[in-house]
Parts: sequence; C-alpha cells; structure tokens
Amino acid sequence: MNLKITRSKEYKDLLSAIKSQVRSSQIKAAIAVNQELLGLYWNLGKMVTVKQKKAAWGDGLIIQLSKDLSNEFPDMKGFSERNLFYIQKWYLFYSQSLKKLPQLVAVIEKSLKLPQAVAVNKKAGIHERILELITRIPWGHNREIITKCEDLQEAIFYVIESISNNWSRSMLVHQIEINLYKRKGKAITNFQLTLPKALSELAEETLKNSYNFDFLKLTAEIQELELEKALTDHIIKFLLELGAGFAFVGKQFHLDVGEEDFYLDLLFYHTKLHCYVVVELKTGKFIPEYAGKLNFYLSVVDDKLKSDKDQPSIGILICNTATE
Repeated sequence: MNLKITRSKEYKDLLSAIKSQVRSSQIKAAIAVNQELLGLYWNLGKMVTVKQKKAAWGDGLIIQLSKDLSNEFPDMKGFSERNLFYIQKWYLFYSQSLKKLPQLVAVIEKSLKLPQAVAVNKKAGIHERILELITRIPWGHNREIITKCEDLQEAIFYVIESISNNWSRSMLVHQIEINLYKRKGKAITNFQLTLPKALSELAEETLKNSYNFDFLKLTAEIQELELEKALTDHIIKFLLELGAGFAFVGKQFHLDVGEEDFYLDLLFYHTKLHCYVVVELKTGKFIPEYAGKLNFYLSVVDDKLKSDKDQPSIGILICNTATE
C-alpha cells in the first residue's frame, strides 16, 4: 500500500468522486432495467385485456399464459398466476382511470418535463406520460399502491412521494396506512424526476429487485445460470435413478406465501418415507443464510402441501463448496 498516495487529500477527493460516479451509474442502470421490465408488464397487461374482450376467454387466459410462459422462461418469476393478475390489474387501474381524470395529465407532464413529442394530446401520449412516472418505482411499490389506493389521484400522490422521499416499500405502506394523502391535503405538487440518493432505501430496493435480476436472465448469457440448469438436470436424473421412491414433483415449484411468491429449486415426494423432499442448489460455497431459507421452505411445504398422513418434509441443500 502506498501510504503517501492514500493519505493525500487529492487522492481522497479523487476516490470519493469515482465512488460517487460508480454509485450513480449503478442506480441509472437499475432504473433503466426497472423501466424496461415494467414497460413489458404494461404491454402484457394491455395485450391480455384486449384479447380477453375479443375472445371472451376470461381468467382462463391468464392461467394458461402463466403455465406456458413459466415453462418457456423458468427463471423469470414474474409469470406466476398471481403476478399476471396483478399486472393486468395495474394496467387497468391506470389506463381506465386516466379517461376519468384528464386534468392530472397536465400535472404529470409538467412534473416530468417530457419532450413535446411525447406530450401529444392523444390516448397513447397520456399512457406514455403515466408510464414514465410509475416505472420510476419498483414493481413491489406499484403493487402496493394499486391495491391500497382508492383512485388515480391518490395513487399518483404516493408514486410522487415515493420518488421524492426515496421511500422503501415498507415506508410506503406505512404512509398509506396512516393516510398521509388525506392529511397532506391531497396535493400533488410539481417535482423533477431525479436519481434516488445512492444510500436511500428506494435505491437499495431498485438495485436489489429480484424481478429485475430474473428479467435480465432473458437475454444475458450467464455462466452461473447455465451451471445451475445443468446441475438441476443432473440431480433430477440422479435421484430418480436411485429407484428408492423419489417421485419428481416440479422444478422452480411455486409457493404462494401471503403477498410474496417463492420458488423451490426442486421438489420431490418420497413414496416410501411418505414425505416431501425439497432440494435447493447453490453454485457458491455454503453460507448460513442458505440453511435458514431452506428451513423456511420446509415449513411452508408442511403448511401448504403436507397431508395428515405425510411425515415432516426433508430438505437437501447442495452447494458447490463447503465452508472453509
């Protein structure tokens, strides 16, 4: 270590500036991914809504799409039935409400300072403006807002407050529950969209959003993902070839816990032991968090899948390396 360099004020200022630039670039990238993902969700919601009206398929369309999309993109968790229903609800909430409250469009447009090309007074332009705003917050924030707010004006208020104050999802829920909208006079004020502060809770949640990571796997050639798939296929084949009662139930098996979606790497049922077997695969070395997560999965399987005749579920955690 060169103490002469590290102790100099000039170097410290340089290091601080570079760190700030890195954090800013990370947040910009995370926001871009989030906007692209939610843009996909918006179009998906629109396509489903249009097709339901024309074909009269009802909820069966979403159920079938969930199965087919999950099979095609098994690593993208946003295609569960629950999430697809939320996506359509989200699209309908804003697209239908905008027809009723056109006066909000001017407020949104002025706040966003969008270019004139986007600000054309047409239905598509209105949707582009609202989409520019609501895609600045993570999907989890959006789900909370549309399920807890009564109308568009209240929803927009909490979207703007989340961005302006860098709220985490838990803080957003708290503010809705204490009725900040009514206490603050229902005022939607002009604001300028800026990057979340580097250390803010909103930035943290945007950077670590699991939906964003799953979405990126659609196009990214990730070696670890390929390794996980190969390992998964090998473990399935190995356990089934044992011929000792292992029955394959599913890969990336969906569990619905409250408002959250979880996915088991592998789920088996042992016909001789009369219990479910949960297998979690990790390509890195063992860390205690993996065991805690596996225990959580076991408790959920016992609660939701196990019958009175079944024995408690068994968990198998497979890591690339053990602890040193």
